[in-house]
Amino acid sequence: MDQEVLPEMGLRRLLVGQRARICRVEAAGELGRRLRDMGLVPGTEVSVVGRAPLKDPVALRLRDFTLTLRNSEADHITVTPLQ
Repeated sequence: MDQEVLPEMGLRRLLVGQRARICRVEAAGELGRRLRDMGLVPGTEVSVVGRAPLKDPVALRLRDFTLTLRNSEADHITVTPLQ
């Protein structure tokens, strides 16, 4: 199955139900280490499964588990949406 690749965008901009592949994690220091430890590394496919009523945090599904991130953390992650 061929997938059309769209331009890169910030993880925060994904809509509920949308899938994407992580391109870059641009956080340094402790935050960067913590994001990588949670499995948010380049090449990983994620999907947005929900958002809180005020749009923060965002719930992501990756590698058989669900993870929530604050928008301030999601801003450090660049993804390529998949269709």
